[in-house]
Amino acid sequence: MSRDGTAVAGPVRVLVADDEPMIRAGVRAVLATDPGIEVVAEAADGHEAVELVRAHRPHVAVLDVRMPRTNGIDAAAEIRRTLPDTGVVMLTTFGEDDYILRALGAGAAGFLIKSGEPEELLAGVRAVADGAAYLSPKVAARVVAHLASTGAGALAERRDAARERVAGLTPREREVLAHLGGGLSNGQIARRLHLVEGTVKAHVSSVLARLGVDNRAAAAVVAHEAGILPPPPPEQR
Repeated sequence: MSRDGTAVAGPVRVLVADDEPMIRAGVRAVLATDPGIEVVAEAADGHEAVELVRAHRPHVAVLDVRMPRTNGIDAAAEIRRTLPDTGVVMLTTFGEDDYILRALGAGAAGFLIKSGEPEELLAGVRAVADGAAYLSPKVAARVVAHLASTGAGALAERRDAARERVAGLTPREREVLAHLGGGLSNGQIARRLHLVEGTVKAHVSSVLARLGVDNRAAAAVVAHEAGILPPPPPEQR
């Protein structure tokens, strides 16, 4: 599925941007293990990434946070502003919590740790291509911990604030938020909750508006802060 909910014709087209050739080669090699994913372009900096996204119109752009000329966050913001059909996945390291928060504000939908498992990269690209948000569990935990350690307030205060925001949701919206926190797409949520996908899309829009966030990744952070976790798939119950 594309980010507007329509089916993606053919393989998921991906751009990879990192200023280190070995990292780009590694990301490409991992993505090549999935026959349904095609790397259509590589960029060595954020400026080049934006230009190549304009030229190739990939479904997903995988961007390193720190790159010369234009960094990944500014590139993500420009891509989301001018080419909203391309979802953005950010590659981060364990020392870049502040960058993750800024990338959330720039509209990135996926966050992965460079040292994570290859399966997470494939899952993240697939999820974002499907219109979902994907936060590596390690990223989500670090975002919540980092927020708690900043001037934004103590962990208990953050949790209370998140729970207060969530309290304004309907029971169905809370269910949808839990699945957003689990990185599910609208189609996957619809199947889990036995709803029409259009109904789920409407619930997601309402959840974002009620929480006062701009994208699914930011909503996922609120879900993690509030301690709302998705139920396990039926086969795991």
